Amino acid sequence: MTAGFVAVADGVHVLNEPLLDVNVTLVVGDGAALVVDTLSTALQAAELAAAVREVTTAPWTVVNTHHHFDHCFGNAVLAADPPRPVYAHERAADALRRHPDRLRREAYAEVSAGWPQLAAAVAGTALLAPTHRVRAESVLDVGGRRVLLRHPGPAHTDGDLMVHVPDADVLVAGDLVEQSGPPAFEDAYPLRWPDAVADLLRLTTPATVVVPGHGTPVGVAFVRAQQRQLAELAGRIRDGHRDRLPPERVAAGAPFGPRAALVAVQRGYAELASTA
Repeated sequence: MTAGFVAVADGVHVLNEPLLDVNVTLVVGDGAALVVDTLSTALQAAELAAAVREVTTAPWTVVNTHHHFDHCFGNAVLAADPPRPVYAHERAADALRRHPDRLRREAYAEVSAGWPQLAAAVAGTALLAPTHRVRAESVLDVGGRRVLLRHPGPAHTDGDLMVHVPDADVLVAGDLVEQSGPPAFEDAYPLRWPDAVADLLRLTTPATVVVPGHGTPVGVAFVRAQQRQLAELAGRIRDGHRDRLPPERVAAGAPFGPRAALVAVQRGYAELASTA
């Protein structure tokens, strides 16, 4: 981790972990703080904790935007000693509590080719499941600041949370919105993802700062454009399934490029087949 937190609004700071271009958001209130996501390994999380302490001495609460390793494997360092509340959607919490070994294996497989040192560290990381489960919405008081945790429905995963800080006009999207690369569809619900981002947009104003899961913070125009791409892709999937087209043909020329789109088409076809 080469840099600390950068302020994006009053009392809201973003740290970017450069290896996987992952964002962590810090919300600072009066005598309390909120850390949104905890990175991939114990070492990254220890460096993150030190960076938080450069900004505030207040005790913090943790939120996981979803269960993927680069957003929550640092929980044990940030929240185990001393014990701190960790919020997540109930499905993300269940995944971390019930399947830690599977999540470590999947994370190792994902990064072993490109980042072998990271893969080894991920495989040896102790996981801490969230302590507080969110079903639809929860409101936190972060030192006098109202912070909304909202599940917009299945999208990037079945257990995404977005984090809204209305007094700062900041919305932390997690991997519902991606800036530095295409959306990741491996665990996704591509037919419902457009509706989830539309739900996110209902919380915005023209000046809202949106913090994506990866990349630099963006404005509402960027999010609207990505939502339109997601909707176009969902329409292509439905039409291709109706017309019995091969997934590769549907993915060709689709938004986000053929590689990402092919995964989305395969996921969407499977969902449509299961509901037929």
